Amino acid sequence: MDDKPVDRGVLSILQEVMEEGYADLLDIFLADSEERLDVLRTADSTALLVATAHSFKGSSSNMGALRLAELCRQLEQQAASLPWAAVKEMVGKIDREFASIRPEYEAERQRCTAKI
Repeated sequence: MDDKPVDRGVLSILQEVMEEGYADLLDIFLADSEERLDVLRTADSTALLVATAHSFKGSSSNMGALRLAELCRQLEQQAASLPWAAVKEMVGKIDREFASIRPEYEAERQRCTAKI
């Protein structure tokens, strides 16, 4: 796995493909990520954790958030077999990873707005 938390190449391709819709895509990713994090923080069932981790993994991967996608993959695969405290620890790692990359996506969003 690459050491970079965000694959800039993926963002470049998305920007090229999405054109004017790219800024909206960034907004949706940020908002959906916050919602998914809220669900992961408060989930009271393994099924909900697994489903949310799965969808978060997909969106993170599509947006080039490689480490975030990997953490979500780990949670998705291990949630059913881990003690609840370990699950909550993994959710904390996902939370911190998103917090660390969020500014990069927000800056990318600002660059889009500045170009218009």
